[in-house]
Amino acid sequence: MKARAHVFVNGSVQGVFFRSQTKRKAESLDVKGWVRNLPDGRVEAVFEGDEETVNAMVKFCEHGPRGAYVTKVDVKREEFAGEFRDFKIRY
Repeated sequence: MKARAHVFVNGSVQGVFFRSQTKRKAESLDVKGWVRNLPDGRVEAVFEGDEETVNAMVKFCEHGPRGAYVTKVDVKREEFAGEFRDFKIRY
């Protein structure tokens, strides 16, 4: 079953390679979508793929890469759209 998750990650999550590690993890799981830093210090991402791998990406965001300190992850489950060809870091 295909799934989509739109996440907002709170905490000390910028300047710790969160975006690049998220991209690496997503590519290893064949998850499509994007990740970006927000001006308020959060990280935002959209993941699309098989339900199991999308859930794995949400779990990854709950702790992030080494050096990150995640305090909260807001997850919005959305309808799968199949709009992405790959996983990108947005600026």
